[in-house]
Amino acid sequence: MFRALARASVALGPQAAGWVRNMASHQLLVAPPKALLKPLSIPNRLLLGPGPSNLAPRILVAGGLQMIGHMHKEMFQIMDEIKQGIQYVFQTKNPLTLAISGSGHCALEAALFNLLEPGDSFLVGANGIWGQRAADIGERIGAQVHPMIKDPGGHYTLQDVEEGLARHKPVLLFLTQGESSSGVLQPLDGYGALCHRYQCLLLVDSVASLGGVPIYMDQQGIDVLYSGSQKVLNAPPGTSLISFSDKAKNKIYSRKTKPVSFYLDMKWLANIWGCDDQPRIYHHTTPVISLYSLRESLALMAEQGLEKSWRQHREATAYLQERLQGLGLQLFVKDPAIRLPTVTTVAAPTGYNWRDIVNYVMDHFDIEITGGLGPSVGKVLRIGLLGCNATRENVDRVIHALQEALQHCPQNKL
Repeated sequence: MFRALARASVALGPQAAGWVRNMASHQLLVAPPKALLKPLSIPNRLLLGPGPSNLAPRILVAGGLQMIGHMHKEMFQIMDEIKQGIQYVFQTKNPLTLAISGSGHCALEAALFNLLEPGDSFLVGANGIWGQRAADIGERIGAQVHPMIKDPGGHYTLQDVEEGLARHKPVLLFLTQGESSSGVLQPLDGYGALCHRYQCLLLVDSVASLGGVPIYMDQQGIDVLYSGSQKVLNAPPGTSLISFSDKAKNKIYSRKTKPVSFYLDMKWLANIWGCDDQPRIYHHTTPVISLYSLRESLALMAEQGLEKSWRQHREATAYLQERLQGLGLQLFVKDPAIRLPTVTTVAAPTGYNWRDIVNYVMDHFDIEITGGLGPSVGKVLRIGLLGCNATRENVDRVIHALQEALQHCPQNKL
């Protein structure tokens, strides 16, 4: 090959000959990594943390399908079906409904980057890590952020929210429906109407709750709703779901400044997802294989039906909580009405190091559970029953593992 290139370089002249020499003019200083010359090895684990969850078999198959182009008509058809699936699980008719090429954090940034401008008043329900993250992003945008701080385990009443609305006159309120760091389920009925009375939009995080508890975007007056692929939907992490009401869309399209991110500019995303009735124009290369998986996860939810999925999670988690209490463990969220059916939090057992328990369950049973996150670190153990993992069989497995851990992990007697 190089002889042929050399002969060609003579005909092309001295400059081309220099190009040929430069192709191999340096020695390789970095050898092929030995680890990459070995087969990939993945352990077989039961993921009963707050996410990601195990993939359903049909979704595993979708991930092995052949690539097509991100601008092919067949891909646009898949994207249209994903939009319809999101409208179903969100219970919305919003035209501006699509998937984001990124995790739930990316969807949160997409919402805030497009809705907030510097100086806007932003009211945040910060009763766990997700409210903290929303406040952090709002500050980076230059919004006037007003966090309503509650300890882990707390939630927001209509009175709490109205006091914040009256005091700060925000353009946007953030609430987390399923606060996975503390195991709290935030009520939503009436909050959208309350926000609208104060000319405020309502943004809701449903990453840890979607598919496991009822949510009705249009009927509850939610202006922006987002979720993730890797929890109840049992799809790989890396894509997220989002929808905007007409009120929210109007705020985006009447901005005085451009959103701080081109990648998450909703006008561009609306076009590539076919939400603006205009010919689709290239914006970014969408994660084609991940979208296959997301499409199949939404298809599985449509086939099961939302009501059956909600019941499955409610019943499996009730059984889990009963078994946990049978071990002498205390549920962290005291009020049963606001316990999240997808992620259960247990008060860290007195006298134990929570890390010892989590590690024992992983090392001896190949089951993932986790400790707290953000403000709940050191306070709780978290057990997730998400999608196809929400079964009595899996509850029995994790209870057996926990029982063994409590018997064998060191305990401080003081």
